[in-house]
Amino acid sequence: MKSTFIRVIVILGLSLILVSCNKQAEEKEPKRYSIRQFLDVVNINGRAFSPDESRVLISGNETGIFNAEEIDIKTGEKKPLTQSTSNAVFALSYFPTDDRMVYTSDKGGNEINHIYVRNPDGVTIDLIQDSTAKAQFAGWSYSKKLMYYASNSRDKKYFDLYNVQVVGGEKKIYPSTLLYKNEKGLNPDVVSIDDRYVALSENITTNNSNMYLLDTQTGTPKLISAHEGDIQYNPQYFSMDGKKLYYLTDEGSEFRYLASYDIASGAKQKVEEAPWDIVAAYLSHNGKYRVVAINNDARTEIKIYDESDGGKLISISGLPAGDISGVTISDSEKLMCFYVSSSKSPRNLFVYNFETREVKQLTNTMTKDIDLNDLVAGEVVRFKSFDGMEIPCLLYKPKGLKQGEKVPALLWIHGGPGGQTRLDYSASLQFLVNHGYAVLAVNNRGSSGYGKTFFAADDRKHGQDDLKDCIESKKLLAGLPYIDADKIGIYGGSYGGYMVMAALSFAPDDFKVGVNLFGVTNWLRTLKSIPKWWESNRKALYNELGDPFTADSVALYNKSPLFHADKITKPFIVLQGSNDPRVLQVESDEIVAAARKNGVPVEYVIFPDEGHGFVKKENNIKASEEVLKFLDKYLKGVTAEKE
Repeated sequence: MKSTFIRVIVILGLSLILVSCNKQAEEKEPKRYSIRQFLDVVNINGRAFSPDESRVLISGNETGIFNAEEIDIKTGEKKPLTQSTSNAVFALSYFPTDDRMVYTSDKGGNEINHIYVRNPDGVTIDLIQDSTAKAQFAGWSYSKKLMYYASNSRDKKYFDLYNVQVVGGEKKIYPSTLLYKNEKGLNPDVVSIDDRYVALSENITTNNSNMYLLDTQTGTPKLISAHEGDIQYNPQYFSMDGKKLYYLTDEGSEFRYLASYDIASGAKQKVEEAPWDIVAAYLSHNGKYRVVAINNDARTEIKIYDESDGGKLISISGLPAGDISGVTISDSEKLMCFYVSSSKSPRNLFVYNFETREVKQLTNTMTKDIDLNDLVAGEVVRFKSFDGMEIPCLLYKPKGLKQGEKVPALLWIHGGPGGQTRLDYSASLQFLVNHGYAVLAVNNRGSSGYGKTFFAADDRKHGQDDLKDCIESKKLLAGLPYIDADKIGIYGGSYGGYMVMAALSFAPDDFKVGVNLFGVTNWLRTLKSIPKWWESNRKALYNELGDPFTADSVALYNKSPLFHADKITKPFIVLQGSNDPRVLQVESDEIVAAARKNGVPVEYVIFPDEGHGFVKKENNIKASEEVLKFLDKYLKGVTAEKE
């Protein structure tokens, strides 16, 4: 569903707008690779410096399952810290003053994440004793004496904020203190440096929110964003002196900008804006650097300011080409780690030394089996939709096409509904392009990153105007000389999976095949079975999509593909995780059964150890192999090659 704020810092690339080429050039035919080769790329995420700043903590899936590991900055040596063979482990942080490590994990993708502390001797402690409760790590106090986390252990609908004393060495029990009792769906976001104030946010709709300030000395949250109309407010950080709260808002603007709120006077001031959304901002530990991330046309742009030098914009030379993400500045403010990736290169971890100005690469995640020259870079293209609205897309053209050759194409639809397909590396997408499929990733109306008007343009119109955007995009494809306009399919996951089934149900003649990854097919059930921990977002979702307990149920019925499965005539494949708490397996079971009843060719792949999205390497290999076989048979019209 639409996310209302972005907490992870993701960052820079080059700003560009590209149009499709008019003339087809002869290219060397690329080598064909198996999905196993593509997935031999090591996926890594997370980043945290050790207390002595000699190592960086990350997660990687070399074993096929994500586990925590650390990398020595000087030698580049990698050391595994966990050895899970079943459930993915995602590293969060070292303790502030010692080598204890914090990580999160769930059970088979059920999203009931707990927070674990791993001692240097390997002994692991679960901070959350309630097996049914979910928890989220919320960082450390400036004093380094407290750990913050949010959990719904008291009330499964809401996340309370707790702190834990972490000084005094290794422990077997970590008693927690309730800092904020969440009884109204006000979500804790950031804590001031002196631990006195907590900034809270309230999601009214997916386009409208409120911001509160909790003074822990009084215990009463104060509304500090009184407004009319649809405006977003997203707390980011407090000033070092605790006198100001910095936040993102689109008040009076099409795009989100950085502003400040003076706690004593209530005065608000615009700090920084851009012609795109600013999606995140934070201060380094001692306030020397301010980092700002901007969503610039499917790429992210970073700016780093030296606050000790009057807010001077820092220029860093020697950075590798590509988008920078996951920027973290060490507590000493001497080092910065970050990831670099592009649409044809997976993310790698780098460290920058502010004193020596040295940039050092710590990982090389691309497999040696793949020649980067065989991969395809995405291009930003745009088209005018049925009502004149401009729709941004990312186009991937297969390499090595002969003059006059035409290839099948796939529309690639993101999740959300308010997601955005970005110029990031996707093994499954590159695999399909490498095997002769053009891909057009459509950021249809309702996608984030293109202003609040565009973001809200599909509200209450899902399966209608957003679907029309996808249908209209076929005209762009048909105008390309290398596309076989009679062989266009549609591919998507989650909300994108819903769009696949909506296309096959409501526009049955427009797409030749569909690939549905855990997509919604019955909005009535999905909206009634929202996980309890989504309670603070429930009203916002109902406002955007419709309330299944009211007269909206008629519209939700009408836009649910399951109830119109008799109109489906084209083949499709469904991939589903049994532990999915968002789109229940029964959604896929029923649409598959309904279509098969009508004689439609349907293939169905279930993963019993996955949730909403697949994290295990072998499962992802099987998923992509099954999708390629299906597309080769029903879209390309040939038997899939054996790898």
